[in-house]
Amino acid sequence: MKPSGTAAPLISIIVPSFNQGRYLRATLDSILSQDYRPLQVLVMDGASRDDSVEILRGYAARYPELVWVSEPDGGPADAVNKGLARAEGAIAGIQSSDDVYLPGAIAAAVAAMQASPEAGIVYGDAYLIDENGAQISAPTRWPAWSLERFLSMRTFVLQSSAFFRTSLARELGGWDGRYFACDVELWLRMMFRAPALKVDAVWSAFRRHPDQRDKQTRKIFESWWRVIDESADLRAAPARLRRAARAGRRLIAQHYNPGSPWFRAAQLWLAILGYPPAALGLQHPAMLLPGLGRASARLRGWLRPGAAARAP
Repeated sequence: MKPSGTAAPLISIIVPSFNQGRYLRATLDSILSQDYRPLQVLVMDGASRDDSVEILRGYAARYPELVWVSEPDGGPADAVNKGLARAEGAIAGIQSSDDVYLPGAIAAAVAAMQASPEAGIVYGDAYLIDENGAQISAPTRWPAWSLERFLSMRTFVLQSSAFFRTSLARELGGWDGRYFACDVELWLRMMFRAPALKVDAVWSAFRRHPDQRDKQTRKIFESWWRVIDESADLRAAPARLRRAARAGRRLIAQHYNPGSPWFRAAQLWLAILGYPPAALGLQHPAMLLPGLGRASARLRGWLRPGAAARAP
């Protein structure tokens, strides 16, 4: 399938993978069953020790658009950059080997790119699935993109639902392996050179399972703090964008910190005081006063019928 009235560009999907045989078939099926061609699928396997190579051999025998290698690499950034170097498409996506595209995602992304030639990235929403593929969350509903919203974490580009100009990613050197959050760090560099476009559609499902890399929550927020501190683009940006970035950094810290609710509340307050629009993205206002939330719950418990009989 191709967007109506336009030439169909080749799309390259890069799949970095290591020991993900349990989920790899679902990922490949979600790409290869898309109603869009021409398509190039590049699986960069890091010398997996499970059944990944056997799976890749079987799929490559059936799908000529699938190209794969299996060799030691330096981690996810190295694998993605190897795929980016081989990508022949004008538009590319990076799909984790445990996540899946939803039907029609690639065709919709191409249509959005062709309708907005100034955009460097287009992205949609996603929902969460468990290790068995069952949906376990409602879809994200991120608002329209602006650089300020992205920096302040009021919108977010999920790798599983993002597509981008291959030439721009190459020009910027691809993923930077110094950062754990290397996908989001690349989005930031791209956004300083070309706008992004948020499409109000659900394009993927990302998987929650015990072995996933995103379980390393402290590394995520510490990495993003480094990205903000070290960004040359941000140092040269207007003050409002720098304030938005500092607020977003604190929101990331509270989101990925499983510790004290008081630490999380402090991060929220500091974000809002430094950049008041950060309050617009606050999903649970009670987090600002964790003690009040617990006191309210106790009060509601005592006011329920029969509570007086339980009183000492």
